Amino acid sequence: MKPKKELIRVVRSKEGEISVDPTGKKNGRGAYLTLDKECILAAKKKNTLQNQFQSQIDDQIFDELLELAEKVKK
Repeated sequence: MKPKKELIRVVRSKEGEISVDPTGKKNGRGAYLTLDKECILAAKKKNTLQNQFQSQIDDQIFDELLELAEKVKK
C-alpha cells in the first residue's frame, strides 16, 4: 500500500457532485487513486469510481487526474 501523500482523492459531495480533491480535505465520500497513468486508465476502464460512488463519472474527472499524474512525473 502506498503512503497517502502519493495518492489523489476523488470525492462525491452530499449534493452528488464528483470532483478531484488534491488537498484531501473536502467533505464527502472519498476514493483514492495512485497518480499513475495506467492506474487511472484501468479505473476508468473497469468503472471503479462509478462502482465506488454509485454514480456516473464524467470523462473530465479522468482527464483532470491524468493531468495531475503528468505534473507529478515532471
